[in-house]
Order: sequence, then structure tokens, then C-alpha cells
Amino acid sequence: MDWIFVSIKALQGLVFIYDIITYPIYWLVQRPDKVLKNATKQSAIKVEESENSITFRNPAEVSEIFLQFTKNKIDTLDKAFKFAVAQHGRRSAIGSRDLIAEEDEVQPNGRIFKKFVLGDYRWRTFIDMDVDVDNFGRGLAELGVTDRERVVIFSETRVEWLVATFGCLRRGMTCVTLYANLGEEAIIHGINETDTETIITSHELLPKFHQILRMTPKVKNVIVFEGQLKPLSFVDFNKEVKFSRYTDVIELGSKSTKAGTWPSANDIAIIMYTSGSTGTPKGVMMTHKNIISALMSYTNVVSKMFNNDVYMAYLPLAHVLELIAEMMCLLYGIKIGYSTALTMTDTSGKIKKGGKGDATVLRPTLIASVPLILDRIYKNITEKVEKGGQFSKGLFNYAISYKEKWYQKGFDTPILNSIIFRSIRSLLGGNVRFLLSGGAPLAPENHSFVRAALCAPILQGYGLTETSSGACIMDIEDRSVGKVGSPLVCCDIKLVSWEEGGYLVSDKPSPRGEIHVGGDNVALGYFKQKEKTREDFYEENGRRWFKTGDIGVVHEDGTFQIIDRKKDLVKLQAGEYISLGKVESELKGCPLVENICVYADPRHSYPVALILPNAKKLNEIAAQENGAPKLENLCKNKVVEKEVLKLLQEYAKKRNLEKFEIPQAMRLCSEPWTPDSGLVTAAFKLKRKNIEDLYRQEIEDMYKKKF
Repeated sequence: MDWIFVSIKALQGLVFIYDIITYPIYWLVQRPDKVLKNATKQSAIKVEESENSITFRNPAEVSEIFLQFTKNKIDTLDKAFKFAVAQHGRRSAIGSRDLIAEEDEVQPNGRIFKKFVLGDYRWRTFIDMDVDVDNFGRGLAELGVTDRERVVIFSETRVEWLVATFGCLRRGMTCVTLYANLGEEAIIHGINETDTETIITSHELLPKFHQILRMTPKVKNVIVFEGQLKPLSFVDFNKEVKFSRYTDVIELGSKSTKAGTWPSANDIAIIMYTSGSTGTPKGVMMTHKNIISALMSYTNVVSKMFNNDVYMAYLPLAHVLELIAEMMCLLYGIKIGYSTALTMTDTSGKIKKGGKGDATVLRPTLIASVPLILDRIYKNITEKVEKGGQFSKGLFNYAISYKEKWYQKGFDTPILNSIIFRSIRSLLGGNVRFLLSGGAPLAPENHSFVRAALCAPILQGYGLTETSSGACIMDIEDRSVGKVGSPLVCCDIKLVSWEEGGYLVSDKPSPRGEIHVGGDNVALGYFKQKEKTREDFYEENGRRWFKTGDIGVVHEDGTFQIIDRKKDLVKLQAGEYISLGKVESELKGCPLVENICVYADPRHSYPVALILPNAKKLNEIAAQENGAPKLENLCKNKVVEKEVLKLLQEYAKKRNLEKFEIPQAMRLCSEPWTPDSGLVTAAFKLKRKNIEDLYRQEIEDMYKKKF
């Protein structure tokens, strides 16, 4: 081991000499003084202050395209789409890969898995897309779907999803969006609550309708996106419901002459059902004006787009982050290539050995992601590094810290990027310019690590379905981590003191409080839930506001950081407040953890944890401890459990968690936490109450006798 230490030290010495020699050149070329000035510029100002609240606003001028939309009264999503078609006409707009075949592949353990043989991307131009949009809308009219009617879209993210949505919007219809992985109870609730008669779904999800249609008596039409390999069959389905193929609806519409009803800015464009982390999913009513407002505000942030930019789409389009991201791409003429979590990389689960993943073929420059995916990237990278020798591990860790050091000084490291990090960048195609992260907090350590390894900025944003995805976002030149940036130009951000939790706008050095978002992007409220709407939304000074329930702090430069959530905060026996979400966010980076739910009983001085383990890592521990091979048995093995707790606590200390934040007992859970099990939402957020109820006995046992 001594030679490794000496080798790394010698390398550091050579690099130090190299830094001294090349520093003037890098200074002249990269101008770090300007970079840091832009990274720390004032990005929000106080516009109102009282004893209990402070309101902040972005002082930036709106973008040229924002002014153009205002001048030309482009105030609906259909008008925005027509604007994009007029601007980008014959350019490629949306595309997906040809599915050539599905083949059996024998694994080393003898098991047989189905794998895809995929071809190239097949593209539709903006004009092609516009024709399909118009024909689909007319086809709906021919099926008897009236203008202003509500239509449910229950499908995975794909080309047809976006076409069908704009087809509905062009006729003044309201789209009701449901996550593809929602449980049947939630799907039935969304369909029945909105009195929907027409559902748009996919070949893959069609089998669910044998059961769903028995519980949704008002449904008259089901339109299905076809699969590429297997023909559609509607045999054995409810004969009282009319089933149609997506392509047949477009064909029907191409022969129609029925005029439509154009939507207005204040019409409800989308009722988007939230994932329901605290109960039954709620339908958020977003008008055309709400979404256009949020869309326009993002043009201030991502104005540096190029003609050759490519976006890889894989997040659920039923999530407002992905919907806004794809609409932004259409606005700027950026190609959208569709992917899935099972086909994204060369090593994804559905890619045949030797085949190419979507990222390798598409070579995207822009990707929207969520912390769950970025945490997996972090774990995959660190896992590969751990498998290498001590020298390669030491070299990689040195390269990460070296890159981060110079990054914070305003420099880039092009030589290091091409030598050390090139293979990591190739996992996502090698061309990624920046990633957008939203939907949940991203742990600062993971943020800086993945940013360095992928050699691309990660812009963390903050928004909710109730604010049409708009609230805050980092500037592309911001080099910090742990923050969500400054307010978007469409809204004000208000901090309101929460005395019960000890978060006050008078706190020094920085004001803290509950975040309220106010602006044209704030939704009308929850569908058929007037009481809940009155509880969470309000009008003040001519603006509509939403109480987020999130606790934020504003820094001197006007950037915000989410530090807590009211529902996640628990006061321990000794008086300390513990943020369950914060602790979970930090501990999810532990290689042993696939998912984690932290629980804190106010009658005790420490939290405990329920852990869904990484089966592969757990088997490695079991091999050392002579544990049983089955996951269920491993999770019950007290020796293995004790070792996992020890490693978890060591990891928690590395993440600088306070002593009272570190779980003092834990239990391993062998049953998967899935939307179908009711333990996580469709967006894979914890359903904390459901988990606590299911594991009530285990929680009580942990507090009775910890390790």
C-alpha cells in the first residue's frame, strides 16, 4: 500500500508544478474572475417586508421571447405550439427508436430475460407533428368527444402522449393526467372524480382496463397507443365501451371537417393528479395562463440554447417538471428523443448484450432528472471505483477533489475531463451540457460529485404542480450546491415565519420561514376540493398565492435553499428538531440503501430507520458474515442487520449529520416499496404514514430494544 500512497503523492507534486506553469494561460482563456462574478451576482431583491414575512422578487428583465408572446397575445398552449411550428417547421421535433425484436437472453446464472433489439431514432418534424395534432383533435370530435370535455391521459412518456395532449388542447378540451405506475385505486379515483368519458392509454397498460372499466361506468371511449411488435386486440373487453387505435383516430380526423372551439387563457388546460404522498392524489387545476406564465419565465434561465441541442425524455410526462421541460424544447426547436429507464444506457435492463442504449444513440445535450436517478448515478460510479484497485480508486478520488477545488475558483479542467472522466460522460452519450434536477432535494455531496464526474452543471430547481413547476431555479453560472436558486420572473417568493418550528424571518444571519409562491403561475386549486383549496391557496394584493409547506432560507445573494418541510419536522425528547426528509436525503447515498424511511418518536431522543436494502451489497455483507442467501432471510439476520447499522452510522457521520439525527436502530425490509404496494407514490416519494402503519410493530420493537 505504501507504493500507492507514494505514487499518488508524487502525482500530486507533478500536478502542482503543472498548475503553476499553466495558471496564467488558464486565467487568460477562462477568465475565472468574470465566472465568479456571474456566479455570485445578486439574483433577488426584497419588495415587501413585515414583522412576520419578507417577499422577494427577481429583478431581471423578461426575455425577448416573453415580450414577443405578450405583444402577440400568445396566451394559450395551442398558440405557443403553433408559434414553435412556425419558427421551426421542417426541423425534427420528436422521435423514438424502432423496436425491431424482443429476444431471449440467457444470463450467467441460467435465467432467461427478455431483451430488446433496437434500431435508430425515427423523427417527426414540427410540421408532421402539427398535422398529427390537428387530425387527432378532429378524430376525437368524430368519436363524439365534445369541445371543453375532460379527457384522461394514462400512459408512459412517449411521442404519442405529447401529440394527443396538444390535440385535446387545440379543441379546448381539458387533459387529465395520471401517472402510468399509479395503483388501480388511484386511477379509478381520478377517472371517476373528473367524470371522464374518454381515456387515452397505451398497449402496455391496456390489460389494466379489464378491472378499471368495471369501476368506471361513465367511460365510453378508450384510445390506445399501439406497440411496435404485438398487434392490438380488444377481445374480452367491455362491449359497451368503444376501443380505438391511436392511428385510426388520426386517420379518422384527417377526413373530418368539424370545426373546433379555441381555448382561452383562463380555461383549464390540465388537471394534473399529484402522486399523493399524504393521501389520495389531488387533481391540480392549471389554466393555459398558469402554464404559459411558468414556461415564459424559464426562457430567462435557459436562453443559451443551440440548434444542435438534443433532449432525452424519460421522466413521466404526467409530472409537471417533464411537461414544462418538453414544452421548452418545442419552443426552442430542440429535438426530443424518447427513452425509458430500462433502455437509457448500454447496461440498462432491457438492452441486449452488445446493444446500444438510447443515450449512446441519441447523444443528448440536455436532460431533466430527479434526485433518485442522480443518486443512482452516484452509487454506480462509486461502485465501479470501489471495484478498481487501490491506485485507481485513489487517483479517481483525487481527480474529483482536484476538479471541485478549481471549479469553485472559476476554472474548468478540460484535460482532466478528457482523460479521467470521459468514460463516465459516455454513460449518457458524452455530450451532456447541463442537467436539470427537481422534484425533491438533491444531497449537496451527490450534487458536487455527479457534477464533477459528468463534467456538466446540474441546475437544481424548485417548483410544485400547484405552481405549474415554477418557483426557483439555479442560474447556469451558479457554482453552489444545496440551493435551488432565485425566484423565476413569473412569481414572488415570500418567507413567512413559522414560530412553532422555530423558523423566523428575523433569524440571523439569514431569514427563514415557510415558502409561499405568488404569481400568474399559481394554479386555480384542487379539483372538487374547495376546502383544501381554501386551506392552501389565497389571494393577496391582486396575486394568487400557494402555501408550499416547505421551509426555506434566503441567502445574501438572493438565492434560496430548502431546509425543511413542516410535515417532516419532529421535536425529539431533548428539544432538538429533526428533519426526516433531510436525513433520508443524506442517507440515500449510502451504497447499502435502496430506499429509506426515517421515523422519530417525540418521546425518545433518537430516530430509527426502515431500510429497503441494496440486495447486491447485502449479499456481500452476508458472505462475510455467513448469512443466508435469500433476501428475506438476510433481512432477518441480526448479525447482518447489526453490520448494516454500523456502516449506516459511519456513513451518516461522513455526511456530517448531528448525533441526534443518526438512527440508533434499524430494520431491513425485504418487500419492495412500489406504487402498487402503496408505500411510495407514482413519483417514488415515500408515503410515510402507510410505511409507518405497515411497520408499526417493527418501530415499537426498535424503541424497546435498540442494538
